[in-house]
Amino acid sequence: MTEPPEVRRTGSRLVYANRWLRLREDTIVRGDGAVGLYSVLEKPDFAIVIPVHEDGTMTLVEQFRYPIGMRRMEFPQGSSHRPLGAAELAAAELAEETGLRARDMRMLGRLHHAYGYSNQGCLVFVASGLTQGEQRLDPEEHGLTVHRIGRDEFEDLVRGGDITDCASIAAYGLLSLLGARPGDAGDRHPSELR
Repeated sequence: MTEPPEVRRTGSRLVYANRWLRLREDTIVRGDGAVGLYSVLEKPDFAIVIPVHEDGTMTLVEQFRYPIGMRRMEFPQGSSHRPLGAAELAAAELAEETGLRARDMRMLGRLHHAYGYSNQGCLVFVASGLTQGEQRLDPEEHGLTVHRIGRDEFEDLVRGGDITDCASIAAYGLLSLLGARPGDAGDRHPSELR
């Protein structure tokens, strides 16, 4: 026997949309019968890549993040409006932001970025066998800089409040929890990572 959903949508309206996102407002009925309103931000999944070099150092990027008015360090990440596979998206973001190309691109998992208000997922990859090429920055990435640091320095920057990007911290945590090293994470299809 199937149980009724905890929350049932009874209506929906589009509040705002552009090429990057859609904001909808849903009328809902909770399991106890209470009526409510829920706003949902719809965004495509994004890929985040942890580039790990032969010596164990990792590449991060630093850029100005307009919503918080600050420059912040993070792992290369982004989404696309073109229909790309998960690994293809990860490779494209890595090359665009850092100029790095990876011989091996391994998916570690899929996380939900902010499921309290958004459906956006975060596809976490570790990249190895890295070679340097040219960056292909988008106009909104003007001023982006590239940094190569070790795990200890990364952890110090997190503890010190200098790295605050939740996707980067969660991706690093997933890498650490899985004990993953370049080349040993295994290939998994995104549909297997719910």
